[in-house]
Order: sequence, then structure tokens, then C-alpha cells
Amino acid sequence: MKTTFMANPSNIEHKWYVVDAEGKTLGRLAAEVAKILRGKHKPTYTPHMDTGDHVIVVNAAKVVLTGKKLVQKTYFRHSGYPGGTTFTAAGKMLAERPERVIELAVKGMLPKNTLGRQMYRKLKVYSNATHPHEAQQPETLELNIR
Repeated sequence: MKTTFMANPSNIEHKWYVVDAEGKTLGRLAAEVAKILRGKHKPTYTPHMDTGDHVIVVNAAKVVLTGKKLVQKTYFRHSGYPGGTTFTAAGKMLAERPERVIELAVKGMLPKNTLGRQMYRKLKVYSNATHPHEAQQPETLELNIR
């Protein structure tokens, strides 16, 4: 009888990928990056293990938001104090901290538990084309999205 393969830490291999965000739509890019971080692109995917790969996103400042999202979409923060809510427009966030826009989009697509937090730590986002991870010999990953 054949048994279902279940990954364990001894047979999981994590690769490194570089994704160029220039001209890509934010949500479509985040969905593909989240899929790679979870490991769903691998035949050895196991739901309770972190089988995903490391992803480096470059050119985050050149990501595209469609429609009126630059003006209408807001990001919410709370300081923890009464009345400490802060709303930031997507256009302002993209101008000031473009890395955070992609990080928040991807984080929302990962599981909300310790496994999701472990996967999120494998995401590295940079606003320009340079990154300090050449020693890991990352492969360029072409995403077929608009």
C-alpha cells in the first residue's frame, strides 16, 4: 500500500528566489509570493510544516495599484492608547515605505499562527534593485502576472 508523503525537518530543502516587482500588480504579486513562502508550489507540500522557500522582492517602489487604490485604500495602525488610531493612504505609504506595502499584503495571505509567522520571516523586501543576499545564490523567479 502506498502512503502519503509527510515532510519532516530532515527532508525539507529551502531555496532562495528573487522576484522583481517592477510593473506588477500588488495583490497578484503578493498571492504568488505567499504561495512560494508556504511551499504550495512543491510536490512535498505538507500543511503542518514550513516547506516553503525564501523570497527576496526587489523594486518594491515600482509596484502598481489599480483603480483608485492609491487614494482610497488605507492602512490602519493603533498605538495601544485610547484614540491612538492612525490611517495612512496607500499612496503615501508607497511613497514613504514601499517595502511595508508588499510586506502587509503578503502577511495577510499567510496563516495567522506561529507557522505563518515563521513563513513571514523568510520574506525580504527592498525598495530598489539591490539586495545583500548574493551569498545565498538566489535564483531569479519570473512570475506570469500583470
